[in-house]
Amino acid sequence: MRSLLAVLLISLLQPASLLAELWVPAFFSDHMVLQRDSMVAIWGRATGNSPVTVTFRGQSVRTTADSAGHWRLQIASGAADAVGSSLKIETQPGEPALTLQDVLVGEVWFASGQSNMVFTMSRVPAYADVIAASDFPQIRMFNAPMVTAVEPQDRIEGKWALCTPTSVPDFSAVAFFFARKLHTELKVPIGVIKSAWGGKPVETFTSREALLTLPATKSLVEAALLADQNFDPARAATSYERQLQQWQTKDAQWKQKAGSARGARPRKPAAPKRPLASEGQPGVLFNSMIHPFVGYTLRGVIWYQGEANAKAGAVPYDQTLPLMIQDWRTRWNSDLSFYFVQLANFRAASTEPGERDPWPLLQDRMRKVLQTTPKTGMAICNDIGEAKDIHPKNKLDVGERLALWALAKDYDRTDLVYCGPLYRSSVVKGAAIEVQFDQIGAGLKVRDSGALNRFEIAGADKVWHWAQATITSADTVAVSSAAVPQPVAVRYAWAANPSGANLVNSAGLPASVFRTDDWNDVEGQ
Repeated sequence: MRSLLAVLLISLLQPASLLAELWVPAFFSDHMVLQRDSMVAIWGRATGNSPVTVTFRGQSVRTTADSAGHWRLQIASGAADAVGSSLKIETQPGEPALTLQDVLVGEVWFASGQSNMVFTMSRVPAYADVIAASDFPQIRMFNAPMVTAVEPQDRIEGKWALCTPTSVPDFSAVAFFFARKLHTELKVPIGVIKSAWGGKPVETFTSREALLTLPATKSLVEAALLADQNFDPARAATSYERQLQQWQTKDAQWKQKAGSARGARPRKPAAPKRPLASEGQPGVLFNSMIHPFVGYTLRGVIWYQGEANAKAGAVPYDQTLPLMIQDWRTRWNSDLSFYFVQLANFRAASTEPGERDPWPLLQDRMRKVLQTTPKTGMAICNDIGEAKDIHPKNKLDVGERLALWALAKDYDRTDLVYCGPLYRSSVVKGAAIEVQFDQIGAGLKVRDSGALNRFEIAGADKVWHWAQATITSADTVAVSSAAVPQPVAVRYAWAANPSGANLVNSAGLPASVFRTDDWNDVEGQ
């Protein structure tokens, strides 16, 4: 009896960190997919200084938790496995083990960004037949919740879901079509971890440590830290109550109006948050929605974001996106493949040359990321947008164009034309400028077999004119205008919505926006 009391007394006096139940993050769970042919990382918590053993597909690896209970190990995943195995995690005798069931081995990708990555299959009525036929149990998706955090987190909720007609309506449409294309081509299981939040800038997905290394983003971090320091919860609550009362009055008035006289319904004010817990602030979503996954063994990342950064005065995207990519690669300690979506066309089609808009400027800066950042790829989508909807419904082409990059670069499909034409170089020849392109496939083409559209040309006066453009060889377009006898620069598809842009390659993939000048034509850019 005394010995039992002594044991109980000792256990009560132990620090809480030393008496931890065996725990692993939520993404180490039933139906997960592990990256094939890799030493995959597994980690979690246990009682401090206790042994931890992981057993998978006939092999066991053992480690010891540190004094705080943290443990991490690597185990060989082996070849692709579509049948499913159990993965067992054990600690010291007498403590319950964890057994994860139906664990597949295949290809694992991380999907992130803003609303066009969040955009689900259920939002497109035309995908009803696709959904009904989506019985792909070897495709698995982990949907992370939208949460915020002031400091980097180790935990996030969620679970793995098998791709079925019941579950796929809640899948990211871009990620689904990406995964389906890979699964169909590779014949192996595909796992996708989706962690995205609509309307948020790239800076919130990047760690504050990385942001502090770039002067332009350092100022954003410093402003957020200052705002957080000056945040007064009581004052914010009082202001919110006042705004809420005003909204209730306006909303009641709105309800009393009839028909078209109502107009738009007043927007309910959002409850106040401290700045460093607000989802759009620098580093916040990195802390809450990226950091928990750091270390999960992946093949690469797909990314659809940029709308929130397409504005005058924004830090140039060819600085901020590479910063985030390098930040993630450093955190994962892996040279992850990173494939992103160039923004689709949006808003009313322009009819005049020389448009001053931050949208094509950001699209062009996305193109430049390909030149500066290794192992990146870009799905060009300026042919599938919608003038009145920033969320175009055609997500099939988006997902499959991302998959083309992965198939070509990660899975050795050398037979594929995986990207639309990309600007390579230009040279002035008399009254014309000859433009050379890469990614032409078997040669440049006009989509509708008519005249090439949306080429602009300018002289030293920087006045843009519509140009005549002709394909003169497999990779070259000659651009000229009678109004510009001494041309200096060329642009293509330089508009938020370059309706009629029709330069494609032999695979029908569209050419990217580009410019040969570096004139500052947007305020703050």
